[in-house]
Amino acid sequence: MSAVSGIHGAKKPNPVIAEKDTNLEFVQPKNWIPSKNTLITYKGKNGDVHAPPFVIGAWPWGDKSTWHWKPEEFDEVKRAWQLCLANGANFIDTAQVYGSGESEEICGKLFQGLPRDSFIIQTKYYVVPQMVDILHPTTAPVKALEDTLKRMNLDYVDIYLVHGPIHMQSIATIAKGMAECVDKGMAKCIGVANYSIDEMLKIEEELAKYGVPLATNQCEYSVLRRLPELSGLLRICAERGIVFQSYSSLGQGRLTGKYTAEHKPPKSYRFSSYDMKDIEPIVAVLKTIAAKRQTSISAVALNYNLSRGISPLVGIRKMQQAQENLAALGWRLTDEEIGEIDRVSLKGYSTELWQRD
Repeated sequence: MSAVSGIHGAKKPNPVIAEKDTNLEFVQPKNWIPSKNTLITYKGKNGDVHAPPFVIGAWPWGDKSTWHWKPEEFDEVKRAWQLCLANGANFIDTAQVYGSGESEEICGKLFQGLPRDSFIIQTKYYVVPQMVDILHPTTAPVKALEDTLKRMNLDYVDIYLVHGPIHMQSIATIAKGMAECVDKGMAKCIGVANYSIDEMLKIEEELAKYGVPLATNQCEYSVLRRLPELSGLLRICAERGIVFQSYSSLGQGRLTGKYTAEHKPPKSYRFSSYDMKDIEPIVAVLKTIAAKRQTSISAVALNYNLSRGISPLVGIRKMQQAQENLAALGWRLTDEEIGEIDRVSLKGYSTELWQRD
């Protein structure tokens, strides 16, 4: 995918301060501390899924075009996964398109020998139009999930998402196919990703016809893109019991302290792809808070999302990344610290095809 207005929003920073200084509406109560024992409830037709608030993003695993994956990385990923598992972070997010299925295969290898109830796996229906969508428009999500389960050597996934709003089938048709996955016992919960408020409410309505609740909506959210909060999407999700998950929670590494104006992230990292010199003031605030709390910059950026009741996805492929990201648990930012971050945050942009809100 190229950095165009249809898919990615690569433009000049648009500070939130121009519209609103700080917003504590969604900040969790002061006594709410995200920890390895915290569980988030995802609504299901035949039973809910209870998962940790911290989600391991598996996009990098097997993906060569964006993340330049090499097979020899697997052993390090396995060690990082074992560390996460030992710390209660047993929830992995992947997708059928990641590495053209290789990410799911890697997940399957990580799950070998583990009791099925010891981990939670979420994958996404590949919505780019294919022949199966024309020949079998309703059962296309079912057929795609059957292939997923073979790649991971599993009987079911915990959560199955529609990856984006660009499917050629109608929302009603997609909902019917996703509901069939639940009725066949192939998925416990159903969600979406990158859906606007209207699209989300429409598929929620269609799923309800089959007794299936909408469990989650996954969109880009971070200090670099607060648009889902400012658009009202976060509010609607909270009101309807739909878990809001955030991807690109660290701005594809831009909020970790790893990159600078002189040492820029790879051009293939295209979400929130602002020039580093334009977002250095944001990173500086995160760095100051991290130093005061003696934790990683990544932990502060992730805790910012957690403190708003958002379940952040974060890619992990090294032990150090696992350690730095797990440090986001066991504490929370004060309202004053959240305000400091809010004051340098960006609204972010929507795109024509992929990121609606």
